[in-house]
Amino acid sequence: MSDSHFDQLETREPIARERALFNLLPGLLARAVSLAPGWAEHLKGIDLATINSRAALASLPLLKKSALKDLQAKRPPFGGFATDTAGVMGRIMMSPGPIFEPEGRGEDWWRSARALFAAGVRRGDIVHNTFAYHLTPGGWILDAGARALGCAVIAAGPGNTEQQLEAIAHLKPNIYVGVPDYLKILLDKAKETGKDASSIKRALVSGGALFPSLRAEYKARGVAMAQCYATADLGIIAYESTGPEGILDGMIVDEGAIVEIVRPGTGDPVPPGEVGEMVVTTFNRDYPMLRLATGDLSAVLPGVSPCGRTNMRIRGWLGRADQTTKVKGMFVHPEQIAELTKRHPELGRVRLVVGRDGEQDTMTFKAETTAPSDALSGAVAASLQALTKLKGIVVLTAPGTLPNDGKIIADERTYA
Repeated sequence: MSDSHFDQLETREPIARERALFNLLPGLLARAVSLAPGWAEHLKGIDLATINSRAALASLPLLKKSALKDLQAKRPPFGGFATDTAGVMGRIMMSPGPIFEPEGRGEDWWRSARALFAAGVRRGDIVHNTFAYHLTPGGWILDAGARALGCAVIAAGPGNTEQQLEAIAHLKPNIYVGVPDYLKILLDKAKETGKDASSIKRALVSGGALFPSLRAEYKARGVAMAQCYATADLGIIAYESTGPEGILDGMIVDEGAIVEIVRPGTGDPVPPGEVGEMVVTTFNRDYPMLRLATGDLSAVLPGVSPCGRTNMRIRGWLGRADQTTKVKGMFVHPEQIAELTKRHPELGRVRLVVGRDGEQDTMTFKAETTAPSDALSGAVAASLQALTKLKGIVVLTAPGTLPNDGKIIADERTYA
């Protein structure tokens, strides 16, 4: 561990990282199917020894996060995706849904120490952790990483603002951990009541949007902000790191994860820079996640971080991928639109726009193509009706005219 980087893994050549991760992947897959019946069923009939590249990984079926609740109900407690019984785990959590998650007994099990280090947290710091410790894993995820770095942790949790300010004034933590907005509540209340919260100089936030205006306000108040992206099923997925002159540019993928960006409704990777759904594989021996479709949108950023870390960078959280909507009483799913694009490979970026006209729902299917024609328009319209059981207008446009925001279904109806 240097003053700049958590370990040497962060600065290795990208080709060396890819080789190392995909050399390990077949072993992870073999362990998962041999010890976890859910994975054995999900990956049945696949020669897992051949899954040793990104292209091969993309051939595996997705596990949708939205499906975990039903899978766990059928095979409690973890859907058959843990490699050991619940009784040997260190903790058992419950997220909204409910979805149940295990925590194993290893140090920094959620891999948060790396993100904290990138945010400037060091041994001997005192971390004021306002993520919840009750049932949900947020508090434990950051708590474990901070203690692994050699920090003391104030297990504050959310709420009880006056009591928290008493603790801050007395214990003088220099690090805040929690959702972006709550630190402002603490600082504003401290100013109002005359409590001393000036010890807090750095923060690592997650679980909500850190708007540029709020980041600027914290900077003006002397607090350096960084954010990370994590989920209860996967732990830390990506994190911000400050480069020379305080530059922050995207989020760096954690060394213990493989991130793919795929077209919503499919498992097909999109070109670099294209917005799509984040699909994550983690090297966790207790609770391996293999191509978990998070439902969150992001995009790959080119190049390496100004801070010198060489792993893939993503743009951070860009919205939700689940765009299912109801038109004339019928559900239209992203998977149906994805199937349409497979039937017509001459199409590029596409978007189904749902609107209203004369108190009636309407559908307009917009598609980029280099070879527009009446014949193609008619064929696409026929496929749209066959797949959705609904008629729609087809508009063919030039490449680069549709927004790069990951949306393939845009509901533009006004419900006010």
